[in-house]
Amino acid sequence: MKNILFIVFGLLVLKMQSQSIKVNEGSSKFSVGSQNALKCMIYENKLDDVMHEWKKIMKDYKHEKVKDHSSEIFGDNIVVKDWGNNPVDVYASFEENEKEKSILVSVAVDLGGIYLSSNKDKDKFKYFEKVIKEFCLKMTLEPIEAAVKMAEKSEHKLEDNQKDLEKENKNLKDDIENYKEKIKKAEDGIKKNEEDQVKKKAEIEAQKKVTEELKKKLKKFD
Repeated sequence: MKNILFIVFGLLVLKMQSQSIKVNEGSSKFSVGSQNALKCMIYENKLDDVMHEWKKIMKDYKHEKVKDHSSEIFGDNIVVKDWGNNPVDVYASFEENEKEKSILVSVAVDLGGIYLSSNKDKDKFKYFEKVIKEFCLKMTLEPIEAAVKMAEKSEHKLEDNQKDLEKENKNLKDDIENYKEKIKKAEDGIKKNEEDQVKKKAEIEAQKKVTEELKKKLKKFD
């Protein structure tokens, strides 16, 4: 079982090496049209779980409303404390590739008619870049960690089964040794019994002779 776990883990590592969690910048389509966005991939997770978690992140900020439609989540009037009291609108789209087991997350931030870009506002861009990277990394690692825990649980169960089998094997071998000892004791008992029978038969024959002699003496007085 451990060998299987090592193989699975090795394959995941090789896969993750070719699927690094990196935030890129580019144009993406949203309900408000094509806009400049921050893009990042999530692997080995489910679309519903990813969208649910992003909604939680948006709701952690002071906001007017957070709603989802189809594969997009809209955060209305999101207030980032470090940026002051000027709210922004955050659009996040999620594109799932079931074959590759990946989800492309694209996030566009409307600063008030101008969408966030690395050229116009590096600090704010870096802020969302960090948020998105941490989110995508978390969403990628969580299901893998859960799978590892399940695999370890199965491994421990199999190991317990193996211990039970080993214990049963020992008990059976102990039974055999006990039976052997009983058989040896019984065989010795049979041998002694047969020897005692021979002696007893001899005693019986000797006693018969004594009895006959006494009977003969008795007849003399009839």
